[in-house]
Amino acid sequence: MSSKTPSEVKAAEEPHSEIAGLLQQMGAAPAPTFESLSPEGARKLIRQMFPVPENPEPVGDTMDLSIGDEGIPIRVYIPEGEGPYPTLLYIHGGGWVVGDLDIYDATCRAITNEADCMVVSVGYRLAPEHKFPTPLEDCYTAAEWIFETAEPMQIDTENIAIGGDSAGGNLAAAVTLLAHERDGPSFDHQVLIYPVTDHSFDTTSYEENAEGYLLTKPAMEWFWEHYLRDDLDGKSPYASPLQAQTLQGLPSATVVTCGFDPLCDEGAAYAARLEEADVDVSHHHYDDAIHGIAQMLVDPMDLTRGRELISDIATDLQQTFN
Repeated sequence: MSSKTPSEVKAAEEPHSEIAGLLQQMGAAPAPTFESLSPEGARKLIRQMFPVPENPEPVGDTMDLSIGDEGIPIRVYIPEGEGPYPTLLYIHGGGWVVGDLDIYDATCRAITNEADCMVVSVGYRLAPEHKFPTPLEDCYTAAEWIFETAEPMQIDTENIAIGGDSAGGNLAAAVTLLAHERDGPSFDHQVLIYPVTDHSFDTTSYEENAEGYLLTKPAMEWFWEHYLRDDLDGKSPYASPLQAQTLQGLPSATVVTCGFDPLCDEGAAYAARLEEADVDVSHHHYDDAIHGIAQMLVDPMDLTRGRELISDIATDLQQTFN
């Protein structure tokens, strides 16, 4: 699928009916904004927004482990059937400040079943307690762990992908850049779900979707402020992958963008740059969707567009693994 330039990723006239209803419900009972809260307050808010279901979607098995010198938590989702398993390293979103393994449990379970692959979800350390590049280095440690423990973990080293959503998409893209630079772990594919790719707020999608669609421009400014040590960090390609001098030699990519998302244009721009660098890109654009739909898989937020997103990225992963 040819990638699209920012000028081609327009929003629909209005959000999907399910999403419009959700936004209306949220507007009727408004919650505090992220930027009005402390980091810990924001973490409590996100846990309230995405509670862990009593009966999660079943998978073959799960394991909670800790890795590296820092004891980074990971959760391994094992599909039905016998290994070795094609594997996705999944990095959760949350603006580098919020989010954890539990909040993204439903997403990882759905990918495990839809793509019929093992998913390794990494609970990297969060900002502002651990600013850039610590979260990135934690994710890189997880990438190395996957390859180092492939045999006992029944991981198929010929079929390993990396992915994530939002800030997790940012970290996934940065890990592939860092691995290429260090001649480190070699991934077969990257899945970037509405990724943060640039420390900049001057795109058309930031202007048109600054407020009203769950993720806001003020919230993103707050997230970046907590993540970076200073503005100079924002110019690093490992914080802003779109600013990398070259993207040549990177693994093939699935890039997801949503029409009513401040990050839409920078995601499309990254897909276009990957394609310009002769990287095979599959760009899925949901013109009537908002940021965050990959998490919205549990009642009362079990969205059609969220399920379609999981199905689309699972198809891409299966094509890569086969």
